Amino acid sequence: MFGIRDFALRRLARLGPKYFPFADVASEELPLSRLLRLALFQVTVGMALVMLVGTLNRVMIVELNVPATLVGGMLALPVLFAPLRTFIGFKSDTHRSALGLRRIPYIWKGTLYQFGGFAIMPFALLVLSGYGEAIDAPRWIGLSSAALSFLLVGAGVHIVQTAGLALATDLVPDEDQPKVVGLMYVMLLFGMVMAALIYGLLLEEYSPGRLIRILQGTAVLTMALNLLAMWKQEARDRERAQQMETVRHPTFAVAWRDLLARPGMVRLLTVIGLGTFGFGMADVLLEPYGGQALGFSVAGTTRLTALLAAGTLIGFAVASRALGRGGSAEEVARFGALTGIPGFAAIIVSSMAFGPMLFVIGTLVIGIGAGLFGHATLTAAIRAAPRDRVGLSLGAWGGVQATCAGIGIAGAGIVRDLLMATAPDFGLAAATPYNVVFTLEIVFLLLAVLMAVRRRQKVGDGGQGQKAKSWEVS
Repeated sequence: MFGIRDFALRRLARLGPKYFPFADVASEELPLSRLLRLALFQVTVGMALVMLVGTLNRVMIVELNVPATLVGGMLALPVLFAPLRTFIGFKSDTHRSALGLRRIPYIWKGTLYQFGGFAIMPFALLVLSGYGEAIDAPRWIGLSSAALSFLLVGAGVHIVQTAGLALATDLVPDEDQPKVVGLMYVMLLFGMVMAALIYGLLLEEYSPGRLIRILQGTAVLTMALNLLAMWKQEARDRERAQQMETVRHPTFAVAWRDLLARPGMVRLLTVIGLGTFGFGMADVLLEPYGGQALGFSVAGTTRLTALLAAGTLIGFAVASRALGRGGSAEEVARFGALTGIPGFAAIIVSSMAFGPMLFVIGTLVIGIGAGLFGHATLTAAIRAAPRDRVGLSLGAWGGVQATCAGIGIAGAGIVRDLLMATAPDFGLAAATPYNVVFTLEIVFLLLAVLMAVRRRQKVGDGGQGQKAKSWEVS
């Protein structure tokens, strides 16, 4: 098994930067094979996102007849944990360990949460579907169990991703930090694409029993891949352990206040929040929209997640090239938000004309815009923090993004259900409740574009004025 694994990693490493964006971050001390192995934690995160936001939300809304408000609420439950990403990042920056470890303990804890959530989920779906002997079980048991499983998986994803990204930046020089985090996100999208394709293939003929087996396999694979990702990535260091005991770190409140005081940080976090609302509200509705308004099957709508992830990968590659050539993170973020607007417009029009073809094109365009926006704001967040506070800055970026995504998902489900309830009275078409949400997303993207417009500032330069890039602080 390990021989096959090593062979596969070597083959991937040989492809190099020609085919892998950000692969030029590798060096003799840190080979690409090691980076790709570390990035397996992002593959498991991608698997979890596809299962929760892609497959399960469609199945629960359409096949199990669970109200979209409840489904949106379940998908938004991880938002309760999302603000803690900032605290997790800070704790991993300052963690004390007798072995000198900082990030690995948190990746392991997050893995246990992920596994526990996926272990509970099949039994919750058994009750929700009334499958087999579960037909007489009270429905509230299934709903509460499903909510708990969603919360555990979401919490695990937040912990693993925050500590994992911080570990990746620890392994490279400062100038390569944006590249290595970009590589991690390429692997996240790779995991999402592969998971969506495999889940779609396995669910060609849907049944509750088959979905349960897939969930069980996902739990086991998550544990195995995360263990492989952690293996020999953070070396034991007694000297660092002794330093951990002697160095006095500021409290979280002080560190957080210092981070917000850095030039442009508050505006950056505001742009991240608005853009995430703009791109994230559709997560819970794209697949049900494809199923109810355009007649897509479960497998067909699951493949939409792969298409969205593929578009995001394209956006990441384009953003990498632009930022690598000295482009402004603000300008790339603004262009990404602008790209998403025609994508949502195409999806709205697809219910009136051109049908599935325009819907697919719009989904791809949205993915490209999200990739441009995500990589630009991620790069800006890394550059905005000192070396010893990268975990805190990454946690702030992830916390704002995840919180706004969760609120947006819940809000989208509520708006859709309210309009669906009034549709018979006002003669609304089946696609109208969805199109209202997509219109709201266009509004949020426009607000993000306006907020991302750089405010020109003059700084001293021997009498010569220069234009400051307020996000890219040192």
